[in-house]
Amino acid sequence: MEQKKLPLVILTGPTAVGKTSLSVELAKRIGAEIISADSMQVYRGMDIGSAKVTAEEMQGIPHHLIGEFDPAEEFHVVRFQEYAKRYIREIRGRGRIPLLVGGTGFYIQAVLYDIDFTENGEDTSYRASLQRLAQLEGADRLHEMLRSVDPASADAIHANNVKRVIRALEFYHETGTKISEHNEAERQKESPYNFAYFVLNDTRERLYQRIDLRVDQMMEQGLPDEVRALKEAGCTREMVSMQGLGYKEMLGYLDGEYPLDEAVRILKRDTRHFAKRQLTWFRRERDVIWVDKDKFGYDSGRMLDYMEGILRQKGLLEMKTIPETAAGQKEISRGK
Repeated sequence: MEQKKLPLVILTGPTAVGKTSLSVELAKRIGAEIISADSMQVYRGMDIGSAKVTAEEMQGIPHHLIGEFDPAEEFHVVRFQEYAKRYIREIRGRGRIPLLVGGTGFYIQAVLYDIDFTENGEDTSYRASLQRLAQLEGADRLHEMLRSVDPASADAIHANNVKRVIRALEFYHETGTKISEHNEAERQKESPYNFAYFVLNDTRERLYQRIDLRVDQMMEQGLPDEVRALKEAGCTREMVSMQGLGYKEMLGYLDGEYPLDEAVRILKRDTRHFAKRQLTWFRRERDVIWVDKDKFGYDSGRMLDYMEGILRQKGLLEMKTIPETAAGQKEISRGK
């Protein structure tokens, strides 16, 4: 029965841990195409702040959900699930392995366990009242309301993510059930995939050093100019896209709320906090396989050998043929 399931490989981990380079090398080894599970890299024109993978870094490996939406478009977990499932089918149809890569744990969970996000009603008046309340009294007021009825969701959803807070309040209003309990029940379902769920990790000290270095590199690459251009193009902080790390901090600087060095300090601090929340999320997930970089001596070859061995044990690499890449080179998917 297990072999009849579609194969799916997941490589995730906290921000700045080194997922991009390792995922490309893994994809080359196993004959995979990459689907990005990153809530920011999906947007066009948001390259520096999202640390978007470059064409050079892709090394000819097809990547999906990279730069496919305009910043003004709303991209959320339901849309991600829809697109990811479609790409998984298409990739498998080409005889290749779908490799889900990124740090947005909720996106990964939604696909892996095929979580049901079916809307329960069309009570737009309640939604509108919440939106008005957020405008009048601020996002924190809504977040307090959520905490009073669903503390687990309040812990998982940042106060600034007003749309998700409203959705959680709507769900409780419509069903009398906490959305956190609904999602927990959904994730207990058996996955429709034969999968391997790898979490790349590093020591806290090294991870935080990498985060600080990445922010410094973003500044050198022109992050303030990128955000300024988005602002001039009509992007506002109310947009989901502009609430991402790097963008909201630079908007604060551009709007005169604080000087640039303070924006950088806040960005580094908030990114470290974000990485900590990501790790907390992954530790709660079941079926994960931790790949601690220090335990492999920071040798990517050893990490790749380890992951490939697990994929073979799970039967994920039992494919008949692997089509050629655009570069005309066959990828390795079977024994050497």
